[in-house]
Amino acid sequence: KVNGRVATLGDKVDPIRDKIVVSGKRVVRNKTKMYVMLHKPRGFVTTMSDELGRRCVKELVEDAPERVYPIGRLDKDSEGLLLMTSDGDIVNRILRAAGRHEKEYQVTVDKPITADFIAKMGEGVPILDTVTRKCKVEQIGKYKFRIILTQGLNRQIRRMCEYFGYKVTKLERIRVMNIELGNLKPGEYRKVSEEEIE
Repeated sequence: KVNGRVATLGDKVDPIRDKIVVSGKRVVRNKTKMYVMLHKPRGFVTTMSDELGRRCVKELVEDAPERVYPIGRLDKDSEGLLLMTSDGDIVNRILRAAGRHEKEYQVTVDKPITADFIAKMGEGVPILDTVTRKCKVEQIGKYKFRIILTQGLNRQIRRMCEYFGYKVTKLERIRVMNIELGNLKPGEYRKVSEEEIE
């Protein structure tokens, strides 16, 4: 069966989306490494289970043919690009701080942005007993800016903004390294292309 319907000769299947069952057992492809990009909506935690009963990203990728795990985190109140994979090796390479991989965000705050705020955000901000690395920050609206980080401290952007008296009202990750969120809608995911993986 394909997605609960008896298959017919010539059926085409999508290896990520379609559920294939033979004699009552789900067919699992040869153990290949799978990479997907998910548009994590607000309100979901970046874990595969949660003892507090909160909604997890696992729910959004349950129909993937292989079990995939998040690479890094996006806090519950944030949304945007979350990479997930079954390849443990790449997780370690991406998360290694020495790699200084770029992550790009669009951030909306609760009051008008000033040139001084943008300049100071880019120079490094004292939070969590350290000073953040210098980063690229660009104003793109009265209340909105773009920021590119090469580190991932806990709730880093929110803490940086709070240091200057701003409160984040929306935070969306739009890029990790060369992989861009694009037109993916909240809750949707797609397979990462071979070109993107390279």
